[in-house]
Amino acid sequence: MFPHAAGEGFHRAMAGPIVTLSNVDKVYSNGVVALRDFDLAVAESEFVSLLGPSGCGKSTGLRLIAGLGDLTGGRIDWSETARETRNGNSRNIGFVFQEPTLMPWATVFDNVRLPLKLGGVPKSKAGDRVNEVLGMVHLNGFEGAYPRELSGGMRMRVSIARALVTRPDILLMDEPFAALDEITRFKLNADLLELWSGQRLTVIFVTHSVYESVFLSNRICVMAARPGRVIREIAINAPYPRDEGFRTSPVYNDFCRQVSGLLHEAMGAGG
Repeated sequence: MFPHAAGEGFHRAMAGPIVTLSNVDKVYSNGVVALRDFDLAVAESEFVSLLGPSGCGKSTGLRLIAGLGDLTGGRIDWSETARETRNGNSRNIGFVFQEPTLMPWATVFDNVRLPLKLGGVPKSKAGDRVNEVLGMVHLNGFEGAYPRELSGGMRMRVSIARALVTRPDILLMDEPFAALDEITRFKLNADLLELWSGQRLTVIFVTHSVYESVFLSNRICVMAARPGRVIREIAINAPYPRDEGFRTSPVYNDFCRQVSGLLHEAMGAGG
């Protein structure tokens, strides 16, 4: 288990932005405007959620940060700290997709090792790091298992471990828990906060769930669609660690009402 610094609204001091998106546009070849004047700045060690209805460009923004596509306009700037930790021209980014996208023929160990293998790290040197991140996601003892032998929640844990194995500057998560049952989702939410706190991660998390965004985030950026852009932000000034008691607290319910109102406003702003 990883320690938390209890009793702080933001459990560690805010640093400068690790990544800044300024007036970013994304127009696809068919003319669809996915993003227009999309602005976002994320501080090191911050947990930011992008919240909005389907089709508002949340996933598009995440993919542009990851370098999985070209901007139509605007710019993305990275901090000097982030640049110093990259190898060559390759940004050290971890990405967790909506589906685990595991190799069905490979063991848990080999699925998690894949980014290190692609980076030229020999298996003899990768083993300790793979076992370390499997411990972080509570999968000790499942190194030799295959994806078909795992539950949906366990497969997502493998995907998270694979994203963490390179010690990324920033972790991008695209609705990773949307397909899971509520009990599993709540458990993975809590475990994700444990990882974020213990590993001092910077996380950008895409979701369409008000409740999930409030439970996890330091800050929620609410997006409107057509064109996709951030129209409202709200800081979730509630202390960490957050547990099931927080989910039933008046503070949590109040934030959920506020964020739900902002989301309805954003949906009305579309088009």
